Parts: sequence; C-alpha cells; structure tokens
Amino acid sequence: MTKIYILGGYQSDFSQNWDRAGKTLFDLFSHSVLSALEATKIDARDVEVGHVGNFVAELFTGQGMLGGFFGHVHPDMAGMPASRHEGACASGSLAILGAMADIESGRYDLACVAGVEMMRNVSGQQAADNLGAAIWVGEEANEAKYIWPAMFSDLAEEYDRRYGLKYDHLAEISKKNFANARRNPNAQARKWDFADESFTAHDDANPVVEGWMRRQDCSQISDGAAVVMLASEKYAAAYAAKHGVALESLACIQGWGHTTAPMLMSTKLAASEGSDYVLPWTRKAITDAYTRAGIGGPEALDAIETHDCFSITEYMAIEHFGLTEPGKAWQAIEGGIVAFNGSLPVNPSGGLIGLGHPVGATGVRMMLDASKQVTDSAGDYQVANAKTVGTYNVGGSGTTNCAFIIGAGRG
Repeated sequence: MTKIYILGGYQSDFSQNWDRAGKTLFDLFSHSVLSALEATKIDARDVEVGHVGNFVAELFTGQGMLGGFFGHVHPDMAGMPASRHEGACASGSLAILGAMADIESGRYDLACVAGVEMMRNVSGQQAADNLGAAIWVGEEANEAKYIWPAMFSDLAEEYDRRYGLKYDHLAEISKKNFANARRNPNAQARKWDFADESFTAHDDANPVVEGWMRRQDCSQISDGAAVVMLASEKYAAAYAAKHGVALESLACIQGWGHTTAPMLMSTKLAASEGSDYVLPWTRKAITDAYTRAGIGGPEALDAIETHDCFSITEYMAIEHFGLTEPGKAWQAIEGGIVAFNGSLPVNPSGGLIGLGHPVGATGVRMMLDASKQVTDSAGDYQVANAKTVGTYNVGGSGTTNCAFIIGAGRG
C-alpha cells in the first residue's frame, strides 16, 4: 500500500441538536471543517481536495450538492475539487476511500474528508422513513413500521436459526457501549442514566421496537459531523518536521477492505446458506484489510471500532473480525474480551449505540477515533498501549462493507 497518514481532525458533540439551536446543515459542516483545520494547524489554502460523506441530506434538509459548501467555509477553498459519496451508513468510509485514491494516484497530497448528517430536525417516524431509502424500496420490509430495526431483527432471527442466540448477550453489548460512552465527552448518551431492567427483556424498561430489537439495542438518531485530514507520505513528512514530531508518531492507514453485496437481505442470506459466516462479504472486507495491512487477524489488534447500528451488528462483527469462531460470539462477551478493560476492547468510544450515529459521519468518526487511540490521544476512553486498531463500517443490511486497519509508525 501507498502510505497515507492521518494528521488529525475533529468530531462535533453528537449530543447537540443543531436544529433546536437554530443552526443549519451548513453551520454543522463549516464548524467541523474549520475546527479540524484549527486542531491540525493546517491552512485552508494547503488543502488540495475535499471529499464529503453524506447519506440523505436531501430528505432531512432538502439540501444536496454538499461539496459546494467547502468554498463557503473558507475563501481559500473556493475552486478546490470536491466530491460527495453515498453508501448509506458507510458514506463516510466511501469518502475516505475516494480521498485515498486521490492521494495514491499522486494527484493530490492533502485531502479534507468530512462526514456529516443532520437528522434531529424531523420526527422519529420521519427519520426512520428517510433512512429506509437504503433498503430496496418496495421489495423488502414492506410491513415494517420501523424499517431498520425490523431488518436487523430478521438478521438476528436468521442467526438464531443457524447458531442459536440469547437476548442477554445482545443486552450486554448495549450495556457495555452505553457505559463506554460515559467516558467520551462527545457522546450523545454520556449523561444518560439507566435502571438495571433497561438491559433485560423487560417490556416497560426496554420495550420492543421490532422483533428481537428492543429500545436499548438501537443506535441513536443524531446530528453530527467528523473530519479527518489525510496526507501523502511526502506531505506528512513535511508536516511532521514543521511541528517538531516524528513521522513515525503519526497515525497511518495500514490496510483497507471494501465489498458491496446484493442489496436485498433475502438474497444475502440465501447466498450464505451453508457458509460459516452469515455475511461473507462482511468477512471478506475485513480479511482484505488484514491482508493489505500484512497482519494475520485480530491477534494483531489492540481495539476495534465497529458498526453497532444495532446490538446484533456488533455481535456479528465479533465473529466476522475473527475474535471467535462463527456461532460463538457469546464467548467473547461472557469472557469479557470485548469489554473496555478486556484483551480486545470493542467500541471503547461508545459506538453508535452510546456515542451516536449521524449516518454520513460515522465512518469518518471511526477513523478519527482509531487514529486517536494509536496516538495515545483518546483521553478518558484511551485503550492502554493501543498501537493497531481495526474499524468496520456498514451501509444497508450488510450491503456496503468498509474496513480499515489504523496504526502508528508504519504504513
């Protein structure tokens, strides 16, 4: 792989309701890009290309053409080439891959990647309907009130049919991620309180949303943005020298994987019948990232940031990352392996359940958090001695799969 460095970035406070504060999507975008420039001490005139991850701004805000925002953020960005990328909840990761391709090709040396979504300006039902654009509309989930809880309940049902599934293990994932979020100053749920019954199959304290999925199994409807600055080795070396740090101390993308499965959940599940993995295209994206990073598997990782849009998604990721054999994710949960102080913490940030899930920002936020971990700058949610972190970001029902391996000191 061509070495691509992460020079830092910025994440907005995911607890903030920007519409309630009288702010717009542009306000969120501009604030986050300017804050990233300030955090990294990069001049706007030095940024050569912009990439934006966003899913459905048109449905939530009526706004498209988000690349055009850069020229209004700072006059020195006027004329800068920019692209928007859409892959549902993996939109931010696709923006990263686009920026990586620009740098790898030699076209540009410094890219600004921004992921953004504003979702709290509509009702919960309208938000659910808007996010339903990532299914095959009219072909699946036609009877569901809440489309994505229903879709991932179907995934849980299929997993239960193949391997067996206990709700207690799903609840433990949610409990862990809400607890991790309390350490994160940007987490949407950092000040939320729960009763013990909130993480049980208690119909009042944790009511059913759809099927297997109860309230605490679901990620949040969030406003938010995340930005990372990606650079070539040439630019990163000059940047490191300018700021008096070693090039080896900067975070670096060591490997990546990207697959796109057929859109219909039923097609995916039929194709994986008889396979060890329920979602083989998810597994391939992760193992491709391992291969490109030159590592054998999860034994080389110190932490994972994975897509827990629902508790079942993290449960599946435990197996697809290879922490356990297929059908045995429960062992990593019961054994405390994935806990904050476990041997391989999963979602120390709080994940989508605890930290929040502004859809277009999630993939970028994962990379930013991974870079913080490997540079010992994650604050209260820092994993001790973390040097290599894996991420997995999914769009749709396992349709768009993006995985990255982030480390420090080598590429």
